[in-house]
Amino acid sequence: MQLGIRGCLATADFVNEREKGGKMHLEPSAPMDPLRRSPSPCSSSRPSSPSTPPCEMLGPVGIEAVLDQLKIKAMKMGFEFNIMVVGQSGLGKSTMVNTLFKSKVWKSNPPGLGVPTPQTLQLHSVTHVIEEKGVKLKLTVTDTPGFGDQINNDKCWDPILGYINEQYERYLQEEILITRQRHIPDTRVHCCVYFVPPTGHCLRPLDIEFLQRLCQTVNVVPVIARADSLTMEEREAFRRRIQQNLRTHCIDIYPQKCFDEDINDKILNSKLRDRIPFAVVGADREHLVDGRCVLGRKTKWGIIEVENMAHCEFPLLRDLLIRSHLQDLKDITHNVHYENYRVIRLNESHLLPRGPGWVNLAPASPGQLTSPRPFKVCRGAHDDSEDEF
Repeated sequence: MQLGIRGCLATADFVNEREKGGKMHLEPSAPMDPLRRSPSPCSSSRPSSPSTPPCEMLGPVGIEAVLDQLKIKAMKMGFEFNIMVVGQSGLGKSTMVNTLFKSKVWKSNPPGLGVPTPQTLQLHSVTHVIEEKGVKLKLTVTDTPGFGDQINNDKCWDPILGYINEQYERYLQEEILITRQRHIPDTRVHCCVYFVPPTGHCLRPLDIEFLQRLCQTVNVVPVIARADSLTMEEREAFRRRIQQNLRTHCIDIYPQKCFDEDINDKILNSKLRDRIPFAVVGADREHLVDGRCVLGRKTKWGIIEVENMAHCEFPLLRDLLIRSHLQDLKDITHNVHYENYRVIRLNESHLLPRGPGWVNLAPASPGQLTSPRPFKVCRGAHDDSEDEF
């Protein structure tokens, strides 16, 4: 009580002195008790404003270890990548696949052996496990011998579209099971590399008709095959004509503009789109050039180095498929192309009174697998789940 009265008297004297214009000297107060200091902003229960800096951590918590956990888990499960090559015979599809992965993924026929041309389009798939620095990649390559080799090529794309949709159907039939596998085997085609013959003119009607259907089902990357048969001027003019054909006929090739997520992706993909279709040369033999071994093709005029940008654009294709966009190809396949197929198939089914969430989905007919479907952009969240080998 005495402390309260003295405080009031001191306050009154201070007011009177200030009104008189005088000065008043206050005695220094006792040091404040550390336990009664004002709470810091970090301990305050009031919400902090957006401009308030975050609280300084007293030490590491270990959040960065999440990256190590994801890496260890991914290394244990491995990765999968399914690629399809489409083009006429003699364009070097098998050699290009071997060049991409620097291994004998596909055994091409030795030169000089008369191999008969297939009477109908056939699809052959081979699967290999490639390991590099502890990273395992389960690679599946699907070749299409006989495409475009017949006199009558009417609807020659039906077996290819049927195969792609059949892989979607397999994944869907496994996904809708009530008790399903923890890791569904992924046989869906993640990328289709379309080989354009080096005619030097423009896309053929067969190429346009097929690409219009193919781009609605899978990621398509067109390339100019055997680009060493064209001069630099012919190659650039051929590229511009093909790009004009793609824009005129609304053929949306990979990477699509609508899937550029940030400014860095937009800049990188814009540079790639300006160079597509890549002018590539395939070779699976090494030659000695200036004391170093290089992959290339030996001609009378010298050696065409596959990994030399001055000779061809194979490094751009390799970086797109493996080094920079491999996971993005898988994400778009799952979140866009497969999702479109899944929505259409589930809309065709009907619900049965067997409980919530029960779906009766009959297997797709051959006509449903090959009929073109409208393209629908519906990219959801990324799913990084992989299959164990």
